[in-house]
Amino acid sequence: MAVIAISRQVAALGDEIASALADKLGYVFIDRKEIEKRIVNLGFPEDKLKKYDERKPGFFASLAKDRDEYLDYVQTAILEAASQNNCILIGRGAFAILENVPNVISVRFIAPNEIRKQRLMNEFSWDEKKALQRIQESDTNRVGFHKSFYNISCEDSTLFHSVLNTGILSIEESVVLLETLTKTIITPEKEKVGEKKIQEMLICQRLVNSLIFEHNLMINFLHAQMRGDVIVLQGVADSTALAEKAVAIASKIVTDKKIESCISVVQDFKAYP
Repeated sequence: MAVIAISRQVAALGDEIASALADKLGYVFIDRKEIEKRIVNLGFPEDKLKKYDERKPGFFASLAKDRDEYLDYVQTAILEAASQNNCILIGRGAFAILENVPNVISVRFIAPNEIRKQRLMNEFSWDEKKALQRIQESDTNRVGFHKSFYNISCEDSTLFHSVLNTGILSIEESVVLLETLTKTIITPEKEKVGEKKIQEMLICQRLVNSLIFEHNLMINFLHAQMRGDVIVLQGVADSTALAEKAVAIASKIVTDKKIESCISVVQDFKAYP
């Protein structure tokens, strides 16, 4: 039926509502640990997750090759999960990755700082200072994460179908609202078109991963987009020969599509230190 992509502030009950909503709809809830596991299983080193996972990368980390590799793995993990349909995804910018997919509903949970502070104090037996530090650190990291990887603000309400204030709404009330929203706006036609789009996006992302990780092509910011029967490669390479090689390899990997290159050629381009 649908894929629900959730963004949340810390202590805004995002996980609790997602779990309860999944039970109500009969969906699979893919939580933070499951996404982490998928990213690592795809090939990203577990010891490097802490540099990037839902946090603003430091200066040098933001320039490192690991940063783009992390994004490729995150997008693959999210798309593979979404391709199963009837699931709820939380965090990692899933709403941004799946933007404009017709059967995806994007939701954000927020709450006033005072209420979030009290929830953290109650849950972890923290004092007020520690709870407020945690809120500031989490909010800063999540804003920085979305800005760094997707060039958007997760605090922009226009990016979501719905923004719910859990300082006012209970878990139960939030579940009722989101169940109604899902059943109201997801039609069979949206589901059909959305499923096809997700599959196309996944084919393109797997192609990118193969070119980068299996064939070791040094094309920076490599991206693939399907347009009908054509897959267009985009990115930055330091030679025309490298761009042509990418097209030749991609044509052997995806044999039922025409491969075209919009890869920019910039000699002596160096994206990483």
